[in-house]
Amino acid sequence: MTTKQHYDAIVIGSGQGGKPLAGALAWAGRKTAIIEREHLGGSCVNVGCTPTKTMIASARAAYIDRRSADYGVHNGPITVDMTEVRQRKRDIVNTFRDGVRQGIESTKGLDLLFGEARFTGPKELEVSLNDGETVRLTADSIFINVGARPLDPPIEGLDSVPALDSTSIMELDEVPEHLLVLGGGYVGLEFAQMFCRFGSEVTIVQRGEQLLTREDEDIAGEVAKILREDGIEVLLGTEALGAEQDGDGRVQLTVSTPDGERTLAGSHLLVAIGRPPNTDSLDLDAAGVQADKRGFVEINERLETNVPGVYAIGDAKGGPAFTHISYDDFRIISANLLEDGDATTTGRLVSYTVYIDPQLGRVGMSEREAREEGRDILVAKMPMSHVPRALEMDETRGMMKAVVDADTGQILGCTILGIEGGEIMSMVHIAMMGELHYTALRDAPFAHPTLAESLNKLFATLDG
Repeated sequence: MTTKQHYDAIVIGSGQGGKPLAGALAWAGRKTAIIEREHLGGSCVNVGCTPTKTMIASARAAYIDRRSADYGVHNGPITVDMTEVRQRKRDIVNTFRDGVRQGIESTKGLDLLFGEARFTGPKELEVSLNDGETVRLTADSIFINVGARPLDPPIEGLDSVPALDSTSIMELDEVPEHLLVLGGGYVGLEFAQMFCRFGSEVTIVQRGEQLLTREDEDIAGEVAKILREDGIEVLLGTEALGAEQDGDGRVQLTVSTPDGERTLAGSHLLVAIGRPPNTDSLDLDAAGVQADKRGFVEINERLETNVPGVYAIGDAKGGPAFTHISYDDFRIISANLLEDGDATTTGRLVSYTVYIDPQLGRVGMSEREAREEGRDILVAKMPMSHVPRALEMDETRGMMKAVVDADTGQILGCTILGIEGGEIMSMVHIAMMGELHYTALRDAPFAHPTLAESLNKLFATLDG
C-alpha cells in the first residue's frame, strides 16, 4: 500500500453494521477499506453479546444444577471453575472473530487495515497502523462505526481502586467473594445475577428509584423481586459518594441511601453505568462533523451527518445501543446507496432482550410512554404463573404485559418478563410489523403446550 490512497468508501469499525456494509459496498464494485483498531467483530462479538451470553449460559447451568431437586433429580454439591468458564467464553469469541476475519479477507475489493483513524478533512483520514506505519486515505464516502466503551464515572477515589468494567470482569479467574455492582441497568443486572449464580454475594447500587429506568414501574419492581429472591441485595435510590481500598485489599464504597450514609465492603467492584461513544479520537472537528455534548455523532433519519458523504451507524450515533439496530442501520445504508431506495429510521420498531433469568423481552412502547403521548390505551397483564408451559417447567417467575390502542386494536408495545421472554416477545414483534389486530393473537390456535400460546390468555384479559 502507498502512503496515500483513494477509496470509493471507507468504513471505520468492523462491528455488526460496519462489516456487512463494507462487504456489500465491495461486492457492488466499490473499492472499499475497513479500518479496525484491535479485534474484528465490534463490541457484540468481542465484549458484548457473544461473551456475556456464553457466560450467562454457564451460570444458568449452575442455577439449574442447584435446584435439580425441585424436579426430582438429586445430585451432590456443585463447584464453578472460572478458568474453564472463561476459556469456554474465549473459545467461542475467537471462533466468531475468526469468522469475521475470513469473511473480510475473502471479499474481493475490500482492504482490511488495523490501526487508529482520525479525520484530517471532510473526506480525508490519517490512519496510524498497528505496525507503526502511517497512511493517508481519502474516500468519496466514509462511514463511522466506532462503537462505545464503558464509562468511568466521576466518583471520588474510584481511580484508586481496582474497579472492573463489563470487559475486564469477564477475564476473572475466580468467583468474587462479594461483588458490588454500581448501576441497575441491563449490563449491571446481567452480571449481578450471573455472578450470584456462580456463587458470589452480590449487592446492586442503583441511583434511581427503580431498576431498568426505561421500563414501567411494575416491570422493574418484578425484576427487583426476582433478583432479591435469588439472594441479591438491591439498593434503590442509592448514590455512590466515594471509593477506597482497605488494608486487606477490599473495596470500600461509601453510598448515600434513603436511610442515610452507609459503607459497603466488597471483594470486587463492577462499574456499569453507561457507555460513551469512541468518537473522541476521530477528530470530528477536522471533518466538520457535528456531535452532541456526549460525543455521539448527529445524524438524520437516513443516517447522514451534516457533511455530505459522511454517515454514522451503530452505537456511535446514539439511540438504542443494540446489535440488531446496528445491523438494521446497515440495511438502511445499503438500500439507499446500492438499491436506489429511500429507507429511513423513521418509525423503526425497536425490540430488545435483557438476559437476566427469566428474560425480559420488550418491543415498542411501554405503558408509561403511551400515556405520556396522551394515547387512549388498553393494558393487558398476566403473571407467568398463569402459563401452563411455565408451570410444567417450574419457571413461573415474572409477568406478561401488552399495550393496545383502544381505538384501533393495534398493539403498541409488549413486555415479556418470563422464561424465554425474548422469543415470546418476538412473536408479538412480528404481529406488530404486520399491523395485526390484537384479537389475531388472542384467537390464534397456537400449538399446545407452548409458551407462545400464553399470548391467547394475555390478550383475552382485555375482554373482561
